[in-house]
Amino acid sequence: MTNKQLDFAVLTILAIGAGCGLVYEYLLSHYAGRVLGAVEEAIFGIISVMMIFMGVGSFLARNIKNPFAGFAWLELCLALVGASSVLLIGGIFSLAALFPQILAETFSIPPDLIPSGGLIESIESLASWSPYLIGALLGTLIGMEIPLIGEIRSQIYADNLKNNPGSIYGIDYMGAGIGALLWVFLMLSLEVSFAGALTASVNLLIGAVFFYLFKDKIPSAGYLLLGHAIAALWILQVFSYGQDWSAEMEDMLYRDKVVYHANTAYQHLIITERITNPENPSILTFFINGRTQFASNDEHIYHSMLTYPALAASARHNKVLIVGGGDGLALRDVLRWNPKKVVLLDLDSDLVKLFKTPEIQQGKVLNQRLIAANQGAFNDKRVQTIFGDAFVSINALIRADQLFDTVIIDLPDPSHPDLNKLYSTRFYNKVLNLLAGDGAMVVQSTSPYHAKNTFISIGKTIKQAGFKHVQQYHHNVPSFGEWGYSIATKNGLPAKQRLQNLTSWPVDDGWTTKGLLLASFEFGKNFYQQAGTVKINRLGSMVAYQYHHSDWQKENGLYTQ
Repeated sequence: MTNKQLDFAVLTILAIGAGCGLVYEYLLSHYAGRVLGAVEEAIFGIISVMMIFMGVGSFLARNIKNPFAGFAWLELCLALVGASSVLLIGGIFSLAALFPQILAETFSIPPDLIPSGGLIESIESLASWSPYLIGALLGTLIGMEIPLIGEIRSQIYADNLKNNPGSIYGIDYMGAGIGALLWVFLMLSLEVSFAGALTASVNLLIGAVFFYLFKDKIPSAGYLLLGHAIAALWILQVFSYGQDWSAEMEDMLYRDKVVYHANTAYQHLIITERITNPENPSILTFFINGRTQFASNDEHIYHSMLTYPALAASARHNKVLIVGGGDGLALRDVLRWNPKKVVLLDLDSDLVKLFKTPEIQQGKVLNQRLIAANQGAFNDKRVQTIFGDAFVSINALIRADQLFDTVIIDLPDPSHPDLNKLYSTRFYNKVLNLLAGDGAMVVQSTSPYHAKNTFISIGKTIKQAGFKHVQQYHHNVPSFGEWGYSIATKNGLPAKQRLQNLTSWPVDDGWTTKGLLLASFEFGKNFYQQAGTVKINRLGSMVAYQYHHSDWQKENGLYTQ
């Protein structure tokens, strides 16, 4: 091959390697969010750590005397670490979760007397650091690629090479960009261990191609080939059994048995099952990205308190809008009010499909109880489902001059910067344009006990958006603890007074009573004492996200002020 042909091959290998490196960053941060339960921190933390150690790797690459051998061995190491990274993290977390049980069995300690500090706390701390440690290792290896390729190109051209850094970084950026696109459009929905093995196999392949091109410059070729064979066998094992291994390890991360897990384009779904009494139905708990969404034994409490006050406070119930609520449980409760039309707007079509369409494997309907829980609400002819980002998709409803008697907003907490906009004055102002003059809107507003500032900020933000009356209420949901809601009216009387004026209870939902709802509007004597210092969340301000982040950190004892 000519020098130009070799150079083209080397740059192509670099571009592919850069794409793999970007996939590893996203893959590791995505998985870390699951096990750490803090998606936003994991994403930013892992990427930051990997970028820092990519710099460290660039410095360390100067110590490699033979860049050809160094690069060949580097791709082999990347393949091994990349294929193993998710399984290593999962294994460490599983062992940490299993350790108290091992301790109890070894020393015959009753489960309720197992200590929580000391060695157990140290092991849990080590587990929480493992994604960052593996990220540092991968970052170091990835960071070595560019300096080694630069030296290789210099030797190919006998140091007579113009614009070496520019060519290298240009190709690297393009390769990384392609890797990002592949992640978003292809690999995000793949099982994580499979995605890791797929990326690792690409590293192994480009390493083999590189070895073929420059084998005369690489000593100890036999050992390298043996390493490739071992890596290929390991990656094949991960392809074959990695998903099962990941599922078994994931079981240990949850208190109950994991009976279903899946990736969608937007989130990771987990369903666990707990059998408390063989004579009673087991308890299913639904998680998104490690956060509890509902438990089957008490979700009716949450959804009754979410839907009933707003529906009862609205003059009519002919047309209802639900934002979020892809599990169909709020929709189920809304349909009890005999509306003529319900529009449900959710981001994730795969999530809705899980709660709508039977998923059959080996003759068994995996999601039968989920569909039964919402009573097949998505199959009701009165229901229209729209998929998309609520902040953007709601504009189409406004342009069509749609008006709704009741609006129910059942979105995840503002635990991620992307969710902050859905708790902003701009978003609530959009909703204001969709609400009938005598209607009511309700927003799930996180916990007033655990996230007080967030809760108060949501109420103040809704008021700032233009609603005439905004009130807040709360109720205990065993799976969540004390949970809060904000209810707003556009004109006329506030919601609480409308509920007081009811002479009969429109719908029997099996939980709510007039007295219970009216009492839920009461808070402790000093609850709103510092409300004047709580900020309003405007688009781009990140106030809701920052409050939620700091409130839950304080609640978990991560820092004190």
